[in-house]
Amino acid sequence: MSTTHFGFQSVDERDKARRVRGVFDSVAPRYDVMNDLMSGGLHRAWKAYTVLVANLQEGQRVLDIAGGTGDLALAFSKKVGERGQVVHTDINEAMLRTGRDRLIDAGVVLPTTVCDAEQLPFPDGHFDLVSVAFGLRNMTHKDLALAEMCRVLKPGGKLLVLEFSKVAKPLAKVYDWYSFNILPRIGQLVAGDADSYRYLAESIRMHPDQQALKALMHKAGFGHVDCHNMTAGVVALHVGIKC
Repeated sequence: MSTTHFGFQSVDERDKARRVRGVFDSVAPRYDVMNDLMSGGLHRAWKAYTVLVANLQEGQRVLDIAGGTGDLALAFSKKVGERGQVVHTDINEAMLRTGRDRLIDAGVVLPTTVCDAEQLPFPDGHFDLVSVAFGLRNMTHKDLALAEMCRVLKPGGKLLVLEFSKVAKPLAKVYDWYSFNILPRIGQLVAGDADSYRYLAESIRMHPDQQALKALMHKAGFGHVDCHNMTAGVVALHVGIKC
């Protein structure tokens, strides 16, 4: 039996996707509210910077993986215009429905599909940009997912990975105290679910740090990879260019 981590637990690889699905089924209705509370609203600035770095042009094609409630998909759609396309995807149906409804409320209808990042149902070299925000750490085989993202990009295409990362040492103790003491309490009060937010804190600690993720992206086929730390490394934006 092959095992992987689910937070700090060791679980059967085949069981991780089901467990992650359960987490996001639980948190989907209050996901946006919790993001604002957990980050003090900073997630909006992190995503705005990601859109800036994307530097999309009208008419381009974008794949938004783990697109959830649709923040980035909505922003990207405004950049590519009517001649472009943004495909909004997530492996979790509850998150995807929440995002689709939110996009429709904003007057935006995008192609929306449930798909697994480790087996993307798109042809080679199809997209100008692929993005994944706060989703890579929940994937069982990150190497396979990154290779798939590289495959569906055009040569010279860009991958943006926005993810929690390793915080600067002076803040580490305070950050750990907040993550494992305050975050689950907020989750219980607002979403009625402390365990899911405890898992989210653990999953951040198990995710590859900035340099390790950079190496994974190089191995997946990205010739040039930059890393932009934000908020003292609480979050990092990795930018990979396909060879």
